[in-house]
Amino acid sequence: MKLSPRDANAYFAKPDASKIGLLIYGADAMRVALKRQQVLAALLGNGADEEMRLTRLSGSEIRKDPALLMDAIKAMGFFPGTRAAFVEEANETCAQSIIAALENWQPGDAQIVVTAGALKPTSKLRKAFESHSQAYAAAIYDNPPTREEIETALRDAGLKQVSDDTMAALNNLAQAIDPGDFRQTVEKLALFKLGDDSPVSLSDITACAPTSTEADVDDVLMVVAEARAHDIGPVMQKLVAQGATPVGLCIGAMRHFRALHRAACDTSGRPTTFGPNRDRMLAQSRRWGPAKLETAITLLTDTDLQLRSAGQNAPGMALVERAFIRLAMLGSR
Repeated sequence: MKLSPRDANAYFAKPDASKIGLLIYGADAMRVALKRQQVLAALLGNGADEEMRLTRLSGSEIRKDPALLMDAIKAMGFFPGTRAAFVEEANETCAQSIIAALENWQPGDAQIVVTAGALKPTSKLRKAFESHSQAYAAAIYDNPPTREEIETALRDAGLKQVSDDTMAALNNLAQAIDPGDFRQTVEKLALFKLGDDSPVSLSDITACAPTSTEADVDDVLMVVAEARAHDIGPVMQKLVAQGATPVGLCIGAMRHFRALHRAACDTSGRPTTFGPNRDRMLAQSRRWGPAKLETAITLLTDTDLQLRSAGQNAPGMALVERAFIRLAMLGSR
C-alpha cells in the first residue's frame, strides 16, 4: 500500500508490528535515514541491537547472497519482542530477493524494513510494496520538516516548554537548514537546556543554531537576492567546479526566498531569520516585498519541476542560471 506524506508521518511514529514490511525511498539519503531511525525505534523499542532483534543487511550483500534476507526474517530470537530485518541501499539488483521474502513471509517472522534512493514508478521494488495489502511504501520528498515533525522532535528531546514565538523561530530555522543539521540543533538545544526548567527562548535557539549553512551556495543566493545579475555567471562557474548540483542549488534558492517571504509577511515587527547573513536577508525581504517574493517562489518551483521532469533535455545548470538571472532582474525593478 502506498502511504501519503501525512499518513507516512503518522505511521513512522506508530508502526504496525503485525504488518509484513515497509519501504522508505527518496533522493535525499539523510531524510530517508532519519525516517528509518524513527520507525525502527518506534517498532522495536529499546535494546533491539543488544537483544539481537534487529538484523542489518545491505542491498549489495543480498545481491551476492539472495538467501540472507529470508534467513534473517525466519530466524528465531532468544528475547521476546518484535523483530525486524533492515535492508539499506536497496535497488533493482536485489529487488527479486526482497520480493521473494515478502511473498514467503509468515506470521511470527521478522518485519522487513527497506530503504532505497529515488525509485521510478516502474521500479519492481516499489511496485511490490505498493501493491501488497500487508506492506507499505512511503516516498520521502525534499521538503523541510512540518510543524508536527518539529513538535515531535522537540518532545522526543524532552523540550516541552516552547512558546509560539520560539516555535515560529524553530520552524524558520528548519526551512533554512538540512534535516540532519536541524536534528543536531535540537539535540544540542536539549543539552543546552539540561537542568534548566525555563521555557526555550529565542536566545537559546540563537546560541545553538548553526553559525553557517551551505556558505558556497549562500554566495550565489546573496548575489541573486541583491539583484547583482552580472555577478551570477562567475559564482555559478565556481560552484560547478566545486561539484554543486542543479537540484541542490534550486532547493537552496527555494529555502532562501521562502525565508525572505516569511520575513516580509511578518507583522510582529520581529522577523526571525538566522545565520551569518541575517541582516542582509532582512534588508532583502524589505526590498523585495511579499508580491515579488511570491513571483520568485513560483519561478523557482517551475524550475524545480523542469529539473525533475523525465522529458527534460536542457542542461540543468543552464536552467538554474537562467532562473537566477531572471530573479535578479525581477529584484532590480
